[in-house]
Amino acid sequence: MSQSILDKINTLISANLHGMVDDALKANSVKVMDEYVRQAERNLDELENSTVSVGGTVKTLKRKYDEMAAEAEKLDRDIDTLLTRGKNDLAAAAQTQLNSKQQLAQEYYEQWQQQQAEYQKMLNARLNLESRLTTIKQEREHLQSLMELAKAKESTIRSVKSLNDLQGVGNADVKSIADAIRERLDRSDAELEMATSKLQVDVNTAIEKDAIDNQLEERKKRLGLGSAGGSGDSSGGSTRLTGNNSSST
Repeated sequence: MSQSILDKINTLISANLHGMVDDALKANSVKVMDEYVRQAERNLDELENSTVSVGGTVKTLKRKYDEMAAEAEKLDRDIDTLLTRGKNDLAAAAQTQLNSKQQLAQEYYEQWQQQQAEYQKMLNARLNLESRLTTIKQEREHLQSLMELAKAKESTIRSVKSLNDLQGVGNADVKSIADAIRERLDRSDAELEMATSKLQVDVNTAIEKDAIDNQLEERKKRLGLGSAGGSGDSSGGSTRLTGNNSSST
């Protein structure tokens, strides 16, 4: 669902605005631009619903990962306690449980990161399409003014007996408006490229920061710092890993 709507949004974002303006000028109508606006607004509504759904999934997966990782951390410490008391059979059973919880925590983590990246893509797509839609609406009004100017010129020509007296009347104005429209479209394209590049960097930075924060939080817990409080057990194994977790011995 989310990929399908993203494909539609990306198609609208990458639409050739210059070609759209040229088609409108040839047809002497802004209908092609009106159709783009309708499609964009319809897909924005669909994207918003999908984004809310994926955002909820991100929160759910993060919560499940945190819960499972916390259970694994506690079990890891319990195994150390059992071994020091010579209860090897209980320690072996607990180790089996730990392996299962670590594997499940890792799966939740990977799903969380995947959905987080998808969620960020959807947010970025929405911003880009909204920007594109604003540009199209603005240029539609400018184009409408251009067409009305051309229509007025034709009416004037028909009302004057000598066409020679009207040679070049209005041409400069028509060309000026058309050039201004194309210049604004060029600027919009450049701004979109810059925004897309910056947003991609922000996405990568946010994902990397999540991983680093998790690693630092685990290190604080091992050292008895931060939210863990008290004198933490320094022998406790690290379970919040982003790769394959290794079992405690």
